[in-house]
Amino acid sequence: MRELKVTPIKNGTVIDHIGNGLALEVLRILEVHELDKDSTVSVALHVRSSKLGWKDIVKVENMELSPRKVNAIALIAPTATISIIRDSKVREKRSVSLPDRIAGVLRCPNPNCITNHGEPVESEFDVYRRRPVTLRCIYCERLVDEFLKLLR
Repeated sequence: MRELKVTPIKNGTVIDHIGNGLALEVLRILEVHELDKDSTVSVALHVRSSKLGWKDIVKVENMELSPRKVNAIALIAPTATISIIRDSKVREKRSVSLPDRIAGVLRCPNPNCITNHGEPVESEFDVYRRRPVTLRCIYCERLVDEFLKLLR
């Protein structure tokens, strides 16, 4: 079996245990197209995993994630782990987890919601159910369980 080796990063973030096929959505959340041209981005798709069967991995040099980005990743990849790399060493590693309330990450799918009418109101959702994840808009109370199309 041939082994693929990925160059380690000196400073940045590794997102591991992403559900199979979701790495490209994670890249969209991270907005990697806005990164400095000197920052390496590595993506491994369909990697064998003893925990998940198959998984994806994303490594991004020179980036640490904001809480909003972590919340967005938790919505679409609840099994993900995030490792912060500094000076070529893992300085912090944690699993993603959904907070009780998520603000500014999704848009409400209800066209009549106040958040969709140009008002200076940021979308906010309470976690209505954790398995499977279902959110409820705090303004119109619409329940949401599909997130990919609604990510900001």
